[in-house]
Amino acid sequence: MRIGLIAPPWIPVPPPAYGGIESIVDVLARGLAAAGHEVLLAAAAGSTCPVPKVPGAPAADPATMGACADELRHSVFAYEGLDGVDLVHDHTLAGPLYRHRPEKTPLITTAHGPLTEGLRGIYHAMAAEASLIAISHHQARSAPDLRISRVIHHGINTGAVPVGRGEGGYACFLGRMHPDKGLPQAIGAARLARMPLRIAAKMHNRDEHEYFRTVIEPLLGPDVEYLGELNTADKYALLGGAVALLNPIQWAEPFGMVMIESLAAGTPVIATPRGSAPEIIDDGATGFLRGGIRELAAALNEAGTLDRSGCRRAAATRFSAKRMVAEHLRLYEEALTGVPAPADARAPLDASSLV
Repeated sequence: MRIGLIAPPWIPVPPPAYGGIESIVDVLARGLAAAGHEVLLAAAAGSTCPVPKVPGAPAADPATMGACADELRHSVFAYEGLDGVDLVHDHTLAGPLYRHRPEKTPLITTAHGPLTEGLRGIYHAMAAEASLIAISHHQARSAPDLRISRVIHHGINTGAVPVGRGEGGYACFLGRMHPDKGLPQAIGAARLARMPLRIAAKMHNRDEHEYFRTVIEPLLGPDVEYLGELNTADKYALLGGAVALLNPIQWAEPFGMVMIESLAAGTPVIATPRGSAPEIIDDGATGFLRGGIRELAAALNEAGTLDRSGCRRAAATRFSAKRMVAEHLRLYEEALTGVPAPADARAPLDASSLV
């Protein structure tokens, strides 16, 4: 197949630091190419993903993330550059609604964010002409009236993630500076458990800086350290040395990439049971799902009893790049042929044979 992939315009592919969607596009592009398909990527200038790219893209500018004009301009650029591919997989919000897309080219799109009431009308319009992928069953259930073609969990190249032994004696937090991520709760739980906490978080826009200044910075101290935003190597070093990842999300997150990254490093995850977390974490095996700060703290004190090799194994089977790519290819073939896959082929793969 000749497959066109469209990434958002604000961060290169792969991302130098923060960038969940861009990470997934990178993993998918590499996996599709490795499987023998031709891949053409429309992404911000400076992208280093080793597949052919649509030339002439503007430079990435994370400070303008979410700007509607940027995404619209990028969509026009992308579809003009992808004319002639067999199929397009668009990871933007605006692109699938672009009326001058190449005619008769099957379109796949992924809902990377929550299917909120305000966005459902947009996704209904998309689903009329595109195959829509949800990234968790919880996300799909949140919009039962929306036609979703497939639920496909994210995957990562676990072989590129070094396995840590958790000997640092600290807990860690990774995410962005936003109330939804539960950083005050993580700080409270770590302090109650008497365990140092190391924080790595994205802080680009004004709201994130303000949240840090007014809410998080006063909570820092010798036992709670903010490290800034880390690159990939430093992120995995932080995860590998941690006793556990604290991820007390305060919203129904559609999929938590940081959780599967932690598991790949062999590090258990302690999370609130919201959104996709119960689909990722096996309570009592690869981490703990707990509600309040006291319960999170108690789980943190138990995290050292969990089998870190089991965490790695879960990432390498259930959340591998090969499994994710294989599930996408089944959907692509269905979109190209117009023949729905059998029911058993639409179910998630047993990925142990793909690792």
